[in-house]
Amino acid sequence: MKPEELRFMRKFKVGELVVDAGTTILMEGSNSPQLFTVLHGMGLRYKLLENGKRQVVNFVFPGDFLGLQAGVMGEMGHSVEATMKMTLCVFDRTEIWTFYKEQPSRAFAMTWLAAIEEHFLGEAVATLGQRDAQESVAWALTKIFIRGQALGLVDNSAMRLPFKQQDLADALGLSLVHTNKTLARLKSSQLAVWSDGILRIPDLKKLGGLALLDDLSPINRPII
Repeated sequence: MKPEELRFMRKFKVGELVVDAGTTILMEGSNSPQLFTVLHGMGLRYKLLENGKRQVVNFVFPGDFLGLQAGVMGEMGHSVEATMKMTLCVFDRTEIWTFYKEQPSRAFAMTWLAAIEEHFLGEAVATLGQRDAQESVAWALTKIFIRGQALGLVDNSAMRLPFKQQDLADALGLSLVHTNKTLARLKSSQLAVWSDGILRIPDLKKLGGLALLDDLSPINRPII
């Protein structure tokens, strides 16, 4: 960053926060005074329906920016929860419009992050509507693995994945039983193995083919 950018970001940042697994970072309907960048750890974005059922919107990884929705619209449309110990960079939300005014290039990066989330949600909707269960699970695992590669979290075709099968089921609109059986089929086909919090994909190209994905290249994301 340029010196003036560094000075502004030091003012914009108010500290760092460490939260334990299970902590709600942002709550749907809340008006949080803070924005966050995930430095370490993983979590979930989700919505709760009136009948108590949960829809996982997506999975949170290091580098993700949290709370922009409340910063722009006044309240959160979903909740964010830590699934493992997380370290967050904390920003003062009241400075967001000054950020856009004085740091347009970095503000564009923030807008880009929001746009890529919108693009991902479009893919997710297409998956829910058009991919069958096996294709959907393959799509989700492939996307997660590609994100892990971009973050340097993949080692020897394996990455830590501290989520539950129920989280994946809630993201894809599948029952837990159906998700479990689909994962078992992928395992027997030697396409993907997810056990003990570790995801192993020996042949990403083959799994991506099953997921109906052509582009398996990671996306270089800016960090706020």
